[in-house]
Amino acid sequence: MSKKPIIVFEGVEGSGKSYHLNHVCRYLKKKKISFIKLREPGGNTNSEKIRKLILDKKLKFNKNTDLLLYLASRSENILLLKKNYKKKIILIDRFIDSTIAYQHYGLGVDLKIINQLNKFLLNGLKVDFTFLNIVNMKNMTKRLKDRKKLNRYDKFKKTFYDKVQKGYLKIAKKNRSKYLIVDSNLEIYINKNKIIEKLNKII
Repeated sequence: MSKKPIIVFEGVEGSGKSYHLNHVCRYLKKKKISFIKLREPGGNTNSEKIRKLILDKKLKFNKNTDLLLYLASRSENILLLKKNYKKKIILIDRFIDSTIAYQHYGLGVDLKIINQLNKFLLNGLKVDFTFLNIVNMKNMTKRLKDRKKLNRYDKFKKTFYDKVQKGYLKIAKKNRSKYLIVDSNLEIYINKNKIIEKLNKII
């Protein structure tokens, strides 16, 4: 595996993925190891504008528009990814697995279309490792209630998130060596240590 890998943090809402990604960022800064951090949707100026549109709780898009908006946001980040690929550690909050989990398993978009579009956009860029954060529906609901501000993707039915999470697990099962399942129902410190231990082996 590359010593300057692309590492992705995936998971449904309330799974702790962003928390753990930020903890990794602090750890790498302390170690003075160079990295870049992106989030999807979002990343650069244009992608962040698209993010606001996607997550606006006042709006509602059909599933194909939703897919294309996410991919438009990703497209705006490709140059940045290519510029840093194999040169710096790249940390991403959601990436191609999210598109498959949400748009295919959650919303029913044809998987072949998603795969073809991702292949076209990424053009050889590959994720080296993924931390997949999972959470039970009870804890997810509680954490969403504790949020001060909710976006459009925080307000789906529980059955939707359940389908998405099961989709994530199906994706991970196909390539177990490149995934670590992080059970965020456990105490945070357990997962923080587990992630850092794995991170050190990766980099």
